[in-house]
Amino acid sequence: MFRKRSPKMLAVGVTAVLAAACGAGPGADPGGAAADGGGADKLVFAAIPSEQSEHLEASFEPILSALEKELGVPIEFQAVTSNAAVVEAQVAQRVDIAVYGAFSYYLARSRADVEPIAAPVDTPGGEAGATSYGVVRGDDRDINSLEDVKGKNICFTDPGSTTGYLQPLASLRQAGVDPERAATVVYSGGHDTSVASLLAGDCDIAFVGEVFIDQLLPERGLLKPGQVRKVWTSPLIPAPPIVVGTWLPEQTRERIQRTVTAHTAAEMAQQGFCEGAEIEGPELWGDKQGVRACTMGASNAWKFVEASDQDYRTIARICEVTKADVCTEGE
Repeated sequence: MFRKRSPKMLAVGVTAVLAAACGAGPGADPGGAAADGGGADKLVFAAIPSEQSEHLEASFEPILSALEKELGVPIEFQAVTSNAAVVEAQVAQRVDIAVYGAFSYYLARSRADVEPIAAPVDTPGGEAGATSYGVVRGDDRDINSLEDVKGKNICFTDPGSTTGYLQPLASLRQAGVDPERAATVVYSGGHDTSVASLLAGDCDIAFVGEVFIDQLLPERGLLKPGQVRKVWTSPLIPAPPIVVGTWLPEQTRERIQRTVTAHTAAEMAQQGFCEGAEIEGPELWGDKQGVRACTMGASNAWKFVEASDQDYRTIARICEVTKADVCTEGE
């Protein structure tokens, strides 16, 4: 059931998406009324390359194959270089299904006719979300709480990152620390580079997504035990959603949601959706560690669960606290 997608089915880069944005969407008819899954020539699925996946297309292949089987139409995959490009393509109804961050969905929801339908759960029985850590060097005893960050050098990832900037910024301000006035800010550009900058002494505290500290960097040999110490853990941050265009008919959207939430990664492998490309379940899967499974996107998702717009209202509250410039982009 697993198959390699032919080269013509893979369009990469911002140019491909934005050039296509000039016409009507593949899931919509010329009059704007959406076709059903069987009537459309194809559906377009877009995702953003991340630090967590070097082979983005392959990581989504089991989901794409399951959708093609259920809907009976080809799914064209597009790897796009920025969240903004995907949002613009969805505004123009050129991307029917997309995966991007919680904050990007917050920006998209006011401009594009889209809705979230599913979000990944990384552990059996876990919640659809992630946390951010504030970490210091292992031998640093000066910082033990957010209040201690005054006067220090801070590594954030990027102003558009929920885990690497917005949630930490909101929590710092609630703790009485304004980084713009009471600290020196460094934007590293990524979670892994924030940790590298911290270890190099370029900042005193780094705010990064939990998966990089608990799993990815140790697995890559880039973070050894004791090199960093956690001094803060964020509230739960909504997970990156799978978002569909509401120009697709309701029945099609329901079928997409039902398909992506139907099975665990292990069950997907049992059904042959990644034959020859199975992975072994990671340590964070607990008693499911080592089980043969399919990848389900850029993270080590155990499964996808249903999601709705209500799940992402947290981002609005973060924006109310931070009043960050990125929160008003596109308004």
